[in-house]
Amino acid sequence: MKFYSQHAVQQNTLFNRRIPNDFGPAPCPRPALPLKPRRSVHFPNDVVFQDCVRQGDLEQVGRFLRAGKVHLDTVYLSGMPALHEAVLSGNLECVKLLVKHGADVLQRDEDGWTPLHIACSDGYPRIARYLLSQGASADAENECGERPADLIDPDCRELARLFQVGCD
Repeated sequence: MKFYSQHAVQQNTLFNRRIPNDFGPAPCPRPALPLKPRRSVHFPNDVVFQDCVRQGDLEQVGRFLRAGKVHLDTVYLSGMPALHEAVLSGNLECVKLLVKHGADVLQRDEDGWTPLHIACSDGYPRIARYLLSQGASADAENECGERPADLIDPDCRELARLFQVGCD
């Protein structure tokens, strides 16, 4: 690096040019251009609600329900209504909130499964017990003719006892 007058410069050997290190004074700022409004994506209420149910966001689920922005009998693209989604996520508090606001414990998804079928197949005894207390049918059959008790994993002793399946 060589010093010329008061500024240090580097010498570019390829092009034999001198480049100042400080690049001189800053350019004058340009006048601010008007910004375009930010684009945002808006999802339908049902899609946002379903996502809140899956995540167990009780505050948001409650807001949707109190505002009447969703219908609890809607079967989503997943093939399941909101109560089925809540059971599948294993969130008992969300299940209780949906039932409190009128979700039908006997409603079926597109394969004929009730929320109790899901609770039994996925091993959620507390949810199964709650659904039974709210009038869910242990005798309901899905399209394959399976009852909720038929879907219980034998290793899930609490569910097995609840339905008296395979008990010693």
